[in-house]
Amino acid sequence: MGRGRQKAKHTKIARELKSFSPSVNYAALERELASHDDDEYVDKWADQYDDEDEDEEDAALNSAMR
Repeated sequence: MGRGRQKAKHTKIARELKSFSPSVNYAALERELASHDDDEYVDKWADQYDDEDEDEEDAALNSAMR
């Protein structure tokens, strides 16, 4: 088997990919992208851990009361 058969196969695949045009639901894509623009970063684990800032503030208040 020579280079000719391999090249022919690659040429066939390249032509198929060039003419391939998938159907896209642009309305659904626009809705999905628009919904992410309004969202800010939300940490899904935030409610499981105390904030470090609150710990420092509590420590400062406790030391000031003593």
